[in-house]
Amino acid sequence: MRTETQAGGKKRIVIVVTVVVLLVLILCLSINIREIEITGNERYTSEQIEEILFPDRLSRNSLYCYIRDKVRPHESIPFVQEYRIVFRGPNRVEVLVYEKSVVGYVSYMSSYMYFDKDGIIVESANEKLSGIPWITGLKFGQIVLYQKLPVESDSIFEEILNLTQILSIYHLSVDKIQYSTYGEATLYIGDIQVVLGSNESLNGKIAELSDMLPILEGRKGTLYLDDYDDTGASAGYAFKPEK
Repeated sequence: MRTETQAGGKKRIVIVVTVVVLLVLILCLSINIREIEITGNERYTSEQIEEILFPDRLSRNSLYCYIRDKVRPHESIPFVQEYRIVFRGPNRVEVLVYEKSVVGYVSYMSSYMYFDKDGIIVESANEKLSGIPWITGLKFGQIVLYQKLPVESDSIFEEILNLTQILSIYHLSVDKIQYSTYGEATLYIGDIQVVLGSNESLNGKIAELSDMLPILEGRKGTLYLDDYDDTGASAGYAFKPEK
């Protein structure tokens, strides 16, 4: 009799536990992510990141999203180093995006190879990315993804980084930076070519360029800033219109 009572008690406990587990599971499956905040993204819009990471109804389920984020490899997103999904509540998550640092790209075998400040090729793409300059004039050998761009002198990467950072300070976007065999740079901004010459006094040259670009808007030609000097001895700079 006691054995039957104990067996019946265990059976009721199993049923209760099963019901509780099912109720908890149903409750968890009914909780969906309703608010998604994307931070750290510049190359992609928040809508694009959201579409990549949460493409369907299942991916927006809080429990499924949490388990998937912990046990499965993250989605591979071009120009994104990594991302983190942080739960700010049962219905709200924040996606922290860490983008790859890109300072320029070179053309190689009908592809565009993007590199970081150290010259490491971080991405290969079939399209140009806006806001990143095309670097020409560099001599290099075979390019391998995630390895350094094989150029004659690594100092060129420091020069490119320095130039692009100064351009960023003045909020100037260039289409192309061309380097001569002597390491002298020429900028291409729309229909304007800007001859910078050597890498000396770059900050002053770009400051002058920033002041002169509004005056040159709508014109075609070449602006020569290669004779710039910090003493202010130059009365002006030559602009040669395109015929």
